[in-house]
Amino acid sequence: MPRLALLVLLFLGLTAAGIGVVYSQFAERHFQFDRQLLNPGLLMAVAALLLVYFTSDGLRLYFTLRALGYRLRGQVIARLVFINLFFSNITPLATGGGVAQIWYLQHHGVAVGHATAATTIRTALAVVIIFSLTPVFLLRLEVLQTGHLVAELSGALLALISLYLVFFIILLVRTRWLIAPLSRLLLSAYRFRLISPPRHQRWQFKLRREMLRFARGFRRYRQGGWGWIMLSVGCTAVFLLSLFSFPVLLIMGLGYQVEYVTTAGLAVVTTFIAYFSPTPGAAGIIEGVFGSFFRHLLGVNHLLLVILAWRFITIYLGMLIGLGVTQREIIRLGGQPR
Repeated sequence: MPRLALLVLLFLGLTAAGIGVVYSQFAERHFQFDRQLLNPGLLMAVAALLLVYFTSDGLRLYFTLRALGYRLRGQVIARLVFINLFFSNITPLATGGGVAQIWYLQHHGVAVGHATAATTIRTALAVVIIFSLTPVFLLRLEVLQTGHLVAELSGALLALISLYLVFFIILLVRTRWLIAPLSRLLLSAYRFRLISPPRHQRWQFKLRREMLRFARGFRRYRQGGWGWIMLSVGCTAVFLLSLFSFPVLLIMGLGYQVEYVTTAGLAVVTTFIAYFSPTPGAAGIIEGVFGSFFRHLLGVNHLLLVILAWRFITIYLGMLIGLGVTQREIIRLGGQPR
């Protein structure tokens, strides 16, 4: 638990730093709360979209697990949604979310390899959609053409997309190729006396067993029936659509006239950049990127307000729920994910 507290403090500190940068650099030291955000109609629309957001997030994992042959109760999937939101936003590169879900799925009868396959496939589906849309919006949105942004990012963008796709192709299609380098990594740890001989042998066995289970899990997903596969893909699309719609809803709720495609497109590019942010939950970086992109659509008084509202709805609220769920499940199941 002390480690979790330190990670939470790091997240809060980086978030505060990002907000400070937006306040001083993009909002020109202006901030104004607008009571239009408390309009009952807007609050109902946000609540409805939030329900779609959380539900589709859970269903995309549920249908992936169904394709793998597992059927978990709705309460388990609901807890997984918030456990993932909490851990993925307090660990660098969102690594903790998958680990925590694998740990939790283990306690509900899903083998480590199959749990890893399910969380990886769920992530891969979102990555494919986001990475497919990002180049289109970078090239088509006029607001991103200022400052030669596309020319400066095009090379890095191509390299990042290529690396990500190659990694996922190898991970999902040629999993066995990863066994040898990972085995050598464990061997190096043993030779440098970082792990004991019994632990080295045990971990080598578990590595091979779970990697082979992971490979079989992906094959099971492809053979699990087109109905479950299409439902998992469809729920992923709905989840991302709801995520990208929150800024549109908030900005229009403040009385601005904006194009849906432009605003949602900026949210897509912002989310894409978040995938490569080394900070926990992209804290600090995502606020700065959002401020840089959306300052062209919003007045300085509303820029920071929209950022805070957007992050609270999509991240902070889920994290707060996830913190409570995580504490209860750690006490109930014993031990925290490592």
